[in-house]
Amino acid sequence: MTQDLNHLRDWIGRTEEVEERAAAQMVHGLYALLDKPDVPKEGDPIPPMAHWCFFQPRVPASQIGPDGHPARGGFMPPVPLPRRMFGGARTKYIKPLRVGEAMRRVSRIADVQIKPGRTGTLVICTVDNDFFGADGLAMTEQWDIVYRDNPPPNAPAGNSGKTNPAPSDHTWIETVEPNPVMLFRYSAVTFNGHRIHYDRKYVTEVEGYPGLIVHGPLTATFLQELALKNMPGRTLTGFDFQARAPLFDTAPFKVAGKPGADANTVELWSITPEGNLGTLATARFG
Repeated sequence: MTQDLNHLRDWIGRTEEVEERAAAQMVHGLYALLDKPDVPKEGDPIPPMAHWCFFQPRVPASQIGPDGHPARGGFMPPVPLPRRMFGGARTKYIKPLRVGEAMRRVSRIADVQIKPGRTGTLVICTVDNDFFGADGLAMTEQWDIVYRDNPPPNAPAGNSGKTNPAPSDHTWIETVEPNPVMLFRYSAVTFNGHRIHYDRKYVTEVEGYPGLIVHGPLTATFLQELALKNMPGRTLTGFDFQARAPLFDTAPFKVAGKPGADANTVELWSITPEGNLGTLATARFG
């Protein structure tokens, strides 16, 4: 299988440019989900994770694939493996994007890796993104998009059988109670049609998970909110996160953190209901 997929590396170097206005309604939708009443106004900075509300592909219904995403091909390589997951991101904040301004995102396929995984072949696509506002380059972000095969019929559901205990030395910890309405609202405000987040029959019967999956960037948003709350008055300059295990709407999970090795860093992680590490993140402040 690995050799058969090597042609996907031909996509390395492909670029895409998307323009969009930073409409206030999208940011207000995210704030409603987070239960934050004081919403940004025209001209105010867009909060760090609110850029996920913009630049999402809006393809015609006839071009939607079986998982709810746009059909494979185009800018992203046509990976034939059925499961698609957001593996993580590395972000640098340079200057604010602002509500109401015209924005532009330039994306480039930086790498395509084909490797064997624990449950079969993995394809990892790395995408470099530059975000521009009225004042020029505002932020950069590198994504890891992971594709894999469906598990065999006798495989344990979700993350069963894997043990990767989360750290217990947190300074701050909060509980998040995911539910279908929360996940639908995040899918809506980010125009994310991936069925694993709202279609329980699809996610359990086709992809074999025990419940609806919490979006990776939504978990990262909760982690970043925890860091911002505990670093008042500081300017966020960078945020990295990596998904280690899925989180589901079937039980509450926790987000935790502590000061990092220096005064400008915060270490963060989510904790599955079983006590395992869900997402690992680092926030950097100026």
